[in-house]
Amino acid sequence: MIRLGGGRIDRVVALGAHCDDIAIGAGGTLLAICAARPGVRVDALVLSGGGSERDDEERAALAAFCPGADLRVTVLKLPDGRLPAHWDEAKSALEELRGRTDPDLILAPRTGDAHQDHRGLAQLVPTAFRGHLVLGYEIVKWDGDLGRPNAYQPMSAGLAEKKVELLQRHYPSQRHRPWYDREAFLGLARIRGIECQAQYAEAFHVTKLILDLEG
Repeated sequence: MIRLGGGRIDRVVALGAHCDDIAIGAGGTLLAICAARPGVRVDALVLSGGGSERDDEERAALAAFCPGADLRVTVLKLPDGRLPAHWDEAKSALEELRGRTDPDLILAPRTGDAHQDHRGLAQLVPTAFRGHLVLGYEIVKWDGDLGRPNAYQPMSAGLAEKKVELLQRHYPSQRHRPWYDREAFLGLARIRGIECQAQYAEAFHVTKLILDLEG
């Protein structure tokens, strides 16, 4: 197993097709980054849910997942499940975001995700952000599309429990869903922890990684 530090992280972009995607896929990683880098800038862009109760949930949740960060949240109103039909709007939103930040790290859905909104957003990311490190997060769901990730962020038991607690607290609109529970979130995190010799972990897919081993 190889451990490579990512260098200093001062600017993060977090992308989600829906409210709660970012927190489910990378909430623990955001908590870890913000604890290590007080004042880190986090630009979060969510494509759907704007103006609804989910918008309010998302803003409160991301504030909790990014304590002490310079957090800027944008929640758009693209219809859920219809991203392919709103390709231009989604691409324009990413390009607008790129115009105001040059991130050290991007957290986004992965291109192998079975949900068309997640997958579509993942495919758009490199059209606006070129030469950036993109970690493609995973979201467990009925599609059975979990793959073989190649990057991991270990989590202590305390951090994993905090992530789950924040998910349960800040997204009451999702509690009725059969997959939205503590066992699902901790179960996947435990499996990913085993894969990277940690207790818990969040896992990511990296399609391109440039090394700087002389630094």
